[in-house]
Amino acid sequence: MNERVPNGIRNVAIVGPYLSGKTTLLESLLFVTGSTTRKGSVTDKNTVGDSSPEARDRQMTLELNAASTQYGGIHFNFVDCPGSIEFVQEAYNALIGVDAAIVVCEPEISRVLTLAPLFQFLDDWQIPHLVFVNKMDRASDAFPNILDALKGVSSRPLVVHQYPIGQGETLQGFIDLVTEQAYQYHAGCPADPIPLPDSLKEAEHAARVEMLETLADFDDHLLEELLEDIEPSQEEIVRDLRLELGADQIVPVFIGVATQDFGVRPLLEALLQETPEPTVAAERRGISVSDQGAIAQVLKTYYSPQGGKLSLARVWSGTLTDGMTLNGIRMGGLYQLNGQQQQSLTSAPTGAIVALGRMEGIKTGDTLSAGTVAVDELPKAETLPPVFAMAITPENRNDEVKITGALSKLLEEDPSLMWEQHGDTHEVILWGQGDIHLQVALDRLRRKYNLPMSTHLPQVPYKETIRKPAVKVHGRYKHQTGGHGQFGDVYLDIQPTPRGTGFNFAEKIVGGVVPRQYIPGVEMGVRESLAHGPLGFPVVDVAVVLKDGSYHSVDSSEQAFKMAARLAMQEGMSLCEPQLLEPIVALTISVPSDFTSKVLRLVSGRRGQVLGYDAKPSWHGWDEVQVHLPQAEMHDLIVELRSLTMGVGSFRWQFDHLQEVPDKVAERVLQHAPSNGHR
Repeated sequence: MNERVPNGIRNVAIVGPYLSGKTTLLESLLFVTGSTTRKGSVTDKNTVGDSSPEARDRQMTLELNAASTQYGGIHFNFVDCPGSIEFVQEAYNALIGVDAAIVVCEPEISRVLTLAPLFQFLDDWQIPHLVFVNKMDRASDAFPNILDALKGVSSRPLVVHQYPIGQGETLQGFIDLVTEQAYQYHAGCPADPIPLPDSLKEAEHAARVEMLETLADFDDHLLEELLEDIEPSQEEIVRDLRLELGADQIVPVFIGVATQDFGVRPLLEALLQETPEPTVAAERRGISVSDQGAIAQVLKTYYSPQGGKLSLARVWSGTLTDGMTLNGIRMGGLYQLNGQQQQSLTSAPTGAIVALGRMEGIKTGDTLSAGTVAVDELPKAETLPPVFAMAITPENRNDEVKITGALSKLLEEDPSLMWEQHGDTHEVILWGQGDIHLQVALDRLRRKYNLPMSTHLPQVPYKETIRKPAVKVHGRYKHQTGGHGQFGDVYLDIQPTPRGTGFNFAEKIVGGVVPRQYIPGVEMGVRESLAHGPLGFPVVDVAVVLKDGSYHSVDSSEQAFKMAARLAMQEGMSLCEPQLLEPIVALTISVPSDFTSKVLRLVSGRRGQVLGYDAKPSWHGWDEVQVHLPQAEMHDLIVELRSLTMGVGSFRWQFDHLQEVPDKVAERVLQHAPSNGHR
């Protein structure tokens, strides 16, 4: 164990936007530390992570990948997280279980905004994090300008740890601002120390002064030294970096080129010396590791056709042992993961991230404990609301019985998916975070569960109502066969009611012209008729009153009166001027303020009504726009919203009310409505 740190484990998440190079950085970290003998490549489809067919087909990270290595006497558990906004739930679920995070980004000012939601999550959860500016050999913007852009999306002050020597294709090395030593990069080898270039002395000095002044904001002793022009020791600077990073007060910034291992060794040294030990994260979660038994939390659930269920978990306190019972469930194996490779373990200490086998009934985010005393549930990442949907049907009708089980497992692996069988349209609808997200889910259904699916756009659950009443609508059902016949006779009043009142049935029978035992049959007939109105959709906001009728002492029955009521409704509803209604959803759209005007135009172009907008609480430079929007206009809204906002715009929605469809839109809807289905 390294003497500089009291605990021999560090758990580090690798996060960042899509295409920033996270998986390549993981490959470099594993290679440089000797965990692998050959670096994999995303394009060659041979990386430790991204080993699923779905990930390799798309050459992108789609789910959490865990890998471990040893460096400087410390056991590092790395979790490589997806960068696409459609798979960000995986990153959020993992981040709550790590000690620190590396935020990987590209040296492009135009793409810095994509970091904003991630920085906000890290700050909200007080997760220590540092920045690794990758691909510095392709930088088209000056390094100070890149830093200024990064400062604009981070609520924590940035502390530059390294200053580049050269830029873009001329990148040669870096200057360590702690030691003021310059280094030159060499492919496949550690960087060599070189004299500090004269042309960079002024820029290096200014950057170092800014670093020390930022650290001094949290250390009075360092502030006194700076005021008295006393040069602080390197040990003091590193100690401040460790303390202030561990307290999530600063964000150190490193540079490099992961494809060539440039900057990876200094990054490892910083992880070794400056990232906090696991007890710091545990204390932040309110867990005392000294006086509690084994407590763990599930960060990710995997299902494999061969190995069954695996639950990747962070051990917050105590020690897990193979075969231990957690939450009343006996563990079916304890493993260290390196991509898809599993190494069996007999035990896992406090701070470890390990996989637990066959924990049936346990879900991502669940808190696990070994004791008999109940343990409070640990906080878990909020499940993102679904924003994109497709209706799915099995290509083979015989597979319908398998859908529920397969979808349940799919949702265990990915909690940001959701499915429902819609009560009005009777479609099975799969909800998620975007088109690619759902396509990946469908690929998994086909590959893992042999369930190929056909897809189509979900039907909009239109309703209909009436504009005017109809009085004394007559319905008579008379049917004579051998033996007893069928006879029912009713007069109904039908009238519209205020929007949102639903359906109401009453009777005003005088003199027993319709016997009491037959009135429930009348109501049943009315209700059944409202399931499909004259326009073919369910009818709402209607009141029906049974006013009169007649019966036969032998041939009348509840069934006959139900049929009579249906006949009366069929005739009467067509007289009431049916009106098509559409569901209106309430949307809260979150966007950077620079894009608010574009969003307002987007909403207006989709028949939406802007209710207002204001600054988003605790999000500097962001707005929340309150909107009412027809559900028919919502299907690809998230696609266009992300296109307008560099991928960072999002929304939450819920059904709000029903509203009359404009005549021209209603004509188009009715023209394309299926002849079967609703009607």
